[in-house]
Amino acid sequence: MKFKDKVAVVTGASRGIGQTIAVAFAHEGAKVVGVARSDLAETASKAKRAGSEFIAVNADLSKGTQREAADLIATILKQTGRIDVLVNNAGIIRRAPAIDFSEADWNEVLRTNLSTPFFLCQALAKWWLMSGREKSSADTRLKIINIASLLSFQGGILVPAYTASKHGIAGLTKALANEWAKERINANAVAPGYIATENTRALREDVKRNQAIVERIPESRWGQPEHIAGGCVFLASHDADYLNGAVINIDGGWLGR
Repeated sequence: MKFKDKVAVVTGASRGIGQTIAVAFAHEGAKVVGVARSDLAETASKAKRAGSEFIAVNADLSKGTQREAADLIATILKQTGRIDVLVNNAGIIRRAPAIDFSEADWNEVLRTNLSTPFFLCQALAKWWLMSGREKSSADTRLKIINIASLLSFQGGILVPAYTASKHGIAGLTKALANEWAKERINANAVAPGYIATENTRALREDVKRNQAIVERIPESRWGQPEHIAGGCVFLASHDADYLNGAVINIDGGWLGR
């Protein structure tokens, strides 16, 4: 029960890695706020079975505006009174050759994957600095966890906007840590490797592609959403209070190969 009486907000919480992160915080006693534009009933059920209160907030995070991010944080604070952990997990990917990549796809990916996380961090930090910190105990810190990617370090193929956004998330995480560490705010990121989710089903079902991926991973296996959730729980805990501006690779050794 590491997060008893704490509030954890997880975006993109309706399925996959986001859902698993939300449930992991529920198992540790947090009140969990799941944000997604799709149905959150399954996540709510799993969180409640873990013994946690779950609040579902439906929101479209693809618009990437400062005003909407601020309104979302304000809406959550009205319901919970505080936020202790923010996990910026929501993201999208669009695939096309760089020469053919459309302006619409480029803008949507950058708004969803980079602009919205920044503006959510900004709005939450404003609340913390204006009132949240004063109402918290001296050892309490605000934890921001961004979900980066292997493509925060590599270029990928046919995903120029996604790669740009995830490079941006890694840089943003470090920039926020530089400014906010002294304010008792920890900004860190997790960079998942190849994780077995519905989004990667096509890759795993492609015999040749799956074999190439597994052979490239020193662990010789796909990761599970629980591996990413464990990293997020660690970063949100007191054990990581002196960790700031880090991008932790949870990839089975992929980047070290």
